[in-house]
Amino acid sequence: MYDNSTTDEETALLPRNTSEGQHSPIHLPKAQIGIVLLLRLCEPIASRSISPYINQLISELDITGGDERKVGYYAGLIQSLFYLSQAVMVMQWSRLSDRVGRKPVLLFGLVGAALSMLLFGLSRTFWTLVVSRCLYGLFNGNTCVMKSVIGDLTDSSNRAQAFSFLAVIRATGSSLGPLIGGSFSRPHERFPAIFTGQFWIDYPYFLPCVAVCSFIGFAFIVALFLLKETAPRHHEGASSPYIQSSKMPVTLRGLLIYPVLISVSSHAVLAFLDIMLGALMPLFFAMPIEIGGLGFEPSTIGYIMGMYGLGNGIFQASCFAPIVRQFGARSIFIKGIICFIPIYMLFPLMNIIARRSGVNVIIWSIIALMMSLMSFMDMAYGCIFMYITASSPNKHSLGATNGLSQTSVSLARTLGPIISTSLFALSAEKNILGGYAVYVILVLVSCLAILPAVRLPEQMWEEKQSNEAEQLLIATSTD
Repeated sequence: MYDNSTTDEETALLPRNTSEGQHSPIHLPKAQIGIVLLLRLCEPIASRSISPYINQLISELDITGGDERKVGYYAGLIQSLFYLSQAVMVMQWSRLSDRVGRKPVLLFGLVGAALSMLLFGLSRTFWTLVVSRCLYGLFNGNTCVMKSVIGDLTDSSNRAQAFSFLAVIRATGSSLGPLIGGSFSRPHERFPAIFTGQFWIDYPYFLPCVAVCSFIGFAFIVALFLLKETAPRHHEGASSPYIQSSKMPVTLRGLLIYPVLISVSSHAVLAFLDIMLGALMPLFFAMPIEIGGLGFEPSTIGYIMGMYGLGNGIFQASCFAPIVRQFGARSIFIKGIICFIPIYMLFPLMNIIARRSGVNVIIWSIIALMMSLMSFMDMAYGCIFMYITASSPNKHSLGATNGLSQTSVSLARTLGPIISTSLFALSAEKNILGGYAVYVILVLVSCLAILPAVRLPEQMWEEKQSNEAEQLLIATSTD
């Protein structure tokens, strides 16, 4: 943890278990880490499960007046309002977890996620869809609380390994979610021998929501009985004012220090680019070729995103930790940001080819290349999570630090879907730059996003402090 205070008599000058200034890796508490990963899996499954069918659902609600070019506006609005709702409350949930503990906040978030998914599946109007997603955002601060749990359970010697697991779980959820959404949507058509009632015709997207809720319910039971509390206990009656302040969560103003601000802003930039991509991709896949897309069915979109999640999970599990150790978190983060430039450039290329010769092997090859670039880009999340954890003023403020980061990310994700999907719709409707103006703008934004990334330090702050402490010890021993 970053601490801008001076070292006191209770602070060890050298970290324990060092060898030539490096920490010896400490074994991770596998059982508790495993439970946290199970809980983390719920969020991408719940959020990504609607991706294969959300555009078709909006078209069926007939709120676009039959103009499919306007679907993007409404799909982006639903995603954006979810993140806006999350931004309102996520900081409160995070700070609450510093005070009452991580476990009760996590359990409450799981209940909120399950109820909101059930409401989404039963929605038959646009505004009930909006209400269900807003409730999910308001009552679910679990993503940042789980990062705080990982921070509680790790130190700088094993944090890269732990956050590589988070990246794997995120990729796995991003795979399972679309597969569930695409495979179980409209069951009266896909499984007519089983789902024969009128209910499944009236609510064709309820089944994938039930499947997601079942998984969330299982995770809730596991957490209720097996998850241990990890939030540091507050020390009462400290004899020194410094010790008391270092053992208590800092105020919101106390979080506004350079390490926190540069880490949080970099995370927000990454999330902004990624959510624009995440909102644009299923829209691009779903829209007809003449409007600028590829005209895929929801099941095809689900399989594409599912295969990406599977491949990404394997890549993160096998490559994240060794790559970060070899090249450093800063270098990988910057390269991850740069990957957005070619990714966005591939969209118009695919549509141009599809207009001339249909969806052929060249387009599938480009999709594979795009997914490979996205897998490398995804490593940037694990890297910035490490920076955010190291930047916290103290261990007792880790929840608040993650909350500030998630609030910034949620605000960025509020704007991202509206911007990318609206730009897509506007470009197609007005035929700006042949309908491809959206990609020119997103490439320029990606170039600007490199600026805050290069401000991250080569070494994380706690590593700098360890090295400085070692140099201080050597200097005093030679005097």
